[in-house]
Amino acid sequence: MDELLTMEEIEVRYAPDWVLIGDLETDEFLNVLHGRVLFHSPDHDEVVNKTREFPPGRYAVFYLGAWPENLEFVL
Repeated sequence: MDELLTMEEIEVRYAPDWVLIGDLETDEFLNVLHGRVLFHSPDHDEVVNKTREFPPGRYAVFYLGAWPENLEFVL
């Protein structure tokens, strides 16, 4: 899990897990272009807990599975 991957490669390799990505490069809209998968798991809490093991920095956490159709997000 130490190689630099594009977001498309990450999605293909690690779907449907949650992933923690470091060494990010983003575009002007903060979309992740590529990075290194530091950890992945089907369990969201496990990924979030793993973030505590890394020093402060720029990281991203993504869910690479399908969201339920009836799911609503509140911001």
